[in-house]
Amino acid sequence: MVLFANILLALAKIVELASGLLTIYKYILLASVVISWVNADPYNPIVNFIYRVTDPLLRRIRRHMPDTGMIDLSPLVAFVLIYIIQIIVFDTAYQYLLTASMTLKLRG
Repeated sequence: MVLFANILLALAKIVELASGLLTIYKYILLASVVISWVNADPYNPIVNFIYRVTDPLLRRIRRHMPDTGMIDLSPLVAFVLIYIIQIIVFDTAYQYLLTASMTLKLRG
């Protein structure tokens, strides 16, 4: 029982790590939005990295959105999707795994 509880605890930590990585991705997405406002040098390695990381997701979102002219709402949709994944999927899975792990440790 204790072994299975520790496995569940390790899975909870992996879920927590994935949620943290999504938080870092949100900051990179925010940097992409700010860079698009100031029209930074696309040959800068940092700007290039930010665009390479965020463009695949934003391109997929733009494909399914109506044309809104000069206003790009795809980063807003990406933020909402990330928040939904973090709150509904990761937080729920983390709490469930943590509770199940503690319950098994108390039993065994």
